[in-house]
Amino acid sequence: MTLASIAIALAAIDSGPAKAENPDISSRRASERLDFTNDEIKDGFFKIAFKAEMQIDAPVERIRKFDEPVRIFVDSKGLPDRRSEIAAVVADIRSRVNHLDVAVTDDREAANFVVRLVAERDLSRTIRSLYGSERAKQIQHSLHPECLSGIGKDKLYRIRRAEVILPVDAGEFTFYDCAYEELLQALGAINDDPSVPWTMFNDDVQMGFFDVYDQYLLNVLYDPRIRAGMTKGEVEGVLPDVLSTAREWVTAANPSRHADGTGGTNVTAGLLRQTTTSRAAGAN
Repeated sequence: MTLASIAIALAAIDSGPAKAENPDISSRRASERLDFTNDEIKDGFFKIAFKAEMQIDAPVERIRKFDEPVRIFVDSKGLPDRRSEIAAVVADIRSRVNHLDVAVTDDREAANFVVRLVAERDLSRTIRSLYGSERAKQIQHSLHPECLSGIGKDKLYRIRRAEVILPVDAGEFTFYDCAYEELLQALGAINDDPSVPWTMFNDDVQMGFFDVYDQYLLNVLYDPRIRAGMTKGEVEGVLPDVLSTAREWVTAANPSRHADGTGGTNVTAGLLRQTTTSRAAGAN
């Protein structure tokens, strides 16, 4: 599977009944590593939050994040109808990231984040309709995407708009793997890096759920002391206290998963993809 995320200037969901978790997701959850050192979290954060997958603007290493409530409108154009699944993913993200005000809305005008659910065969056409033929060619050539996310930021590096395109009929595991990764990347965890083996933001890793390591990254990103536009040096100065707060929150958000490091198995191999994927760096 090839996922892709780009950062580009961008021109009522009813919850259904609970479903049994996909067995591929369950097996990965069972073998998930749960304990990480501060250095491991810091290394991943600096690699994921400061860079980007596809360079559209001039490269710059700054924090990019929403600093306002995130309201997500879901535009469903394909079958099966997965609006309830997106609502559940958004609720899960909200419950695991402190200081992140994110929710779905049925008011498209009030939304600053749009999730487009399309048939797999319509993905390329949807990309062309959103980004134009020339940029779509660049995206297809560089990324060969099976799902896509993009952000629009202002001069202060605050994300002001985000778009995600997800195929609904590419399989249950693929849908969830795409949904979590692309939504989280559109919140500011923009880059992919193959040197971080515990994150979903790595071409060689599939999750299908919001893993503990990436909860640390998003909780660091959305701590109020981490502001849009900050440099690595500025983040360094506040990171020790931010990490301490993030540990407390992630532990409380995962009481049965021993996120404090008292349990879990270090089985990275269980998360490795069986196919070779390619991804490019997102624009700033």
